[in-house]
Amino acid sequence: MKFIKENEIISDKTSVALGIFDGVHLGHREILNTAGRYTLNGLSFAVFTFDTSSVKTKHGKPYEYIYNENQKNYILTGVGVEFIYSPKANRIMGMSGEEFAAEILKKKLNAEEVVCGQNFRFGKGASCGVSELEDYGKKYGFKVKVCEIIEKDGEKISSERIKEYLKNGKIAEANKLLGQEFFIMGEVVCGNRLGRTMNFPTINQLFEKGQIIPKMGAYASGVEIDGRVYCAVTNIGIKPTVEQNNLPLAETHILDFNGDLYGKNVKVNIYEFLREEKKFSSLDMLKEQIEKDVKRSKEISHK
Repeated sequence: MKFIKENEIISDKTSVALGIFDGVHLGHREILNTAGRYTLNGLSFAVFTFDTSSVKTKHGKPYEYIYNENQKNYILTGVGVEFIYSPKANRIMGMSGEEFAAEILKKKLNAEEVVCGQNFRFGKGASCGVSELEDYGKKYGFKVKVCEIIEKDGEKISSERIKEYLKNGKIAEANKLLGQEFFIMGEVVCGNRLGRTMNFPTINQLFEKGQIIPKMGAYASGVEIDGRVYCAVTNIGIKPTVEQNNLPLAETHILDFNGDLYGKNVKVNIYEFLREEKKFSSLDMLKEQIEKDVKRSKEISHK
């Protein structure tokens, strides 16, 4: 996948999928898959999106995103995207709808086909919708395909619904709408190494500012390392038993693994919520609870 820079244009004729794609959920995948099918007609597959961390508000409210750029690009690579243009939001949001259609879609991305959801908005102040996009397509020489919002088990798929599930620890429900397990992926950073003293060494990964944090507590998880998935337990929270005034992070104990992962980019799949985070009166009680979490995670991973 090639990332298009500000001074670059795409010479290939393209099919362009439009959206923030912060969760790349099943609704987003409908847009992506539709755009991808135009490769059968000889077009290259491109995506226009925003750097998710640069989107500060949406619908007049502070914006929380599901996946950061690293995670989003990982998924987009897996669905066959060839080109991606992901500018900072403030680079584009001042453009009129017509400027966006002419300068970005046609000139920069060389669009022949453009695919979006029925609620797609663009132009300064989100003043334009799909009807305006279709009009500009006729003017500048690209066709527009609008995908309807799809449903799963009778409910509309949306990032907002998925975020509510994550905040309430309803991982199975979130995973169903995401179309895969919710995952954490980022560089492993140094912690206080206290887990090693309890025979439960862990890896620590940080959430980005603005990124949604699932319900704090322990989760059954699986960690992908060198093509193998290891059973694990992930605690999302602030480690109240051992630290104070700490920022939320994901701390994962990987079963049957002793390698050094510091500085590496590791993917942690989240399977099921086990229990809420709590402060234990002693490290021995914490260790006893972790042993119970490990046992339960093993049971879940072998289902």
